[in-house]
Amino acid sequence: MATYVYEAMNSVGQPVKGEVDAPTSEDAIAKVRAMGNFPTKIKPKAAKRGKGGPGKGAGPDGRKRRAVGAVPAKLLTQFTRQLSTLVDAGLPILRALRILEQQQKPGMLRVAIRLVAEDVESGSTLSEAMARHPKAFDALYTNMVRAGELGGVLDIILQRLADFMEKSQALKRKVITAMIYPVAVITFALLIVTGLLWKVVPKFAGIFEDMNTELPGVTKALLQLSDAVAGGGWIILLGLPVAVYALTKLLKTSPGGRYSLDKFKLGLPIMGTIVNKSTVARFSRTLGTLLTAGVPILEAINITRDTSGNEVFARALGRVHDGIREGDSFAEPLRQAKIVDPMVVNMIDVGEETGELDKMLTKVADTYDEEVETLVDGMTKMIEPLMVMILGGIVGFIVVALFMPMVGMLDAMQGR
Repeated sequence: MATYVYEAMNSVGQPVKGEVDAPTSEDAIAKVRAMGNFPTKIKPKAAKRGKGGPGKGAGPDGRKRRAVGAVPAKLLTQFTRQLSTLVDAGLPILRALRILEQQQKPGMLRVAIRLVAEDVESGSTLSEAMARHPKAFDALYTNMVRAGELGGVLDIILQRLADFMEKSQALKRKVITAMIYPVAVITFALLIVTGLLWKVVPKFAGIFEDMNTELPGVTKALLQLSDAVAGGGWIILLGLPVAVYALTKLLKTSPGGRYSLDKFKLGLPIMGTIVNKSTVARFSRTLGTLLTAGVPILEAINITRDTSGNEVFARALGRVHDGIREGDSFAEPLRQAKIVDPMVVNMIDVGEETGELDKMLTKVADTYDEEVETLVDGMTKMIEPLMVMILGGIVGFIVVALFMPMVGMLDAMQGR
């Protein structure tokens, strides 16, 4: 008989904590529910390790452990899938970690695996060991591993986690790939136009002065723009992207700034729709994966909120969390937030009624992944001719402005 420590919500939505004795985690959850409480977190009680126990960031032996930095998502996905295969084959966790450590190239992931293996060898569970390195294994990762440990299905949970990470990375790559082309074209166009205005156009200005004729309006406008660029305006043109990037970073340092920036992104034409749908797909897949793994819904919503990547959605999920804690449904607070389409709300509502919320959220994620892919492909095809038209217009304006005075001079000479 093991002792389990639990955190739960009582019938009036107040948090409660306690301990229960049960042979398995499922029996412990059943006992907590029999008390009239809704469990949000449950785990085996750790053995005492001396007075005070290990401090924060320390291993089970009380020694200070250094937390590793971020790990590339691709490598972490490969590690997750390989660990799932080894666990499914019946290998003990510690031996599986040692095997994967030897296979890794020198880097942050290899260090992380070694430290996790050391903690597991000292008596920690896999989820507890990983939780000591939040930059390498985030809250979503560690909570799913913990759910797999409690349910005795760690290999299946790791497989689902690897699938989730692959789909999330694929969606992110599609959006980034769609943005590379226009950003590259705009950057090169800006550099070329700046060079023309700074070095080429001033040479024509001397020719026009020798002609001693009245210049057309477009030519005067081009020469004034060239003077502005040559007089230091090129610094402004080239520094504008840097200023925008710095302002974006500054806004992200505060919750209010992140909210304003994310609100602005959602309001952009076309791109705002892509951001909205990709965020819906992300939070739906995250929440659905957590619920499928057996993570309690309130804790799953908290994790989804923290990993949503969008402050507007994070605040809406916070209201959903508060509504569920007070006895409301999932769909109603989400409907009031007005950040997702009615179809999503209705599918979630049906999922709640049928008891298959996790499956319905996964279907929503699959649907929106397909929509994002379609939108990205359409935007890419639309941007290419649009960029050609814009560049053609800029070059055409410069050519016409430079040659109109010469054409006028030739006409005047022919008239004589």
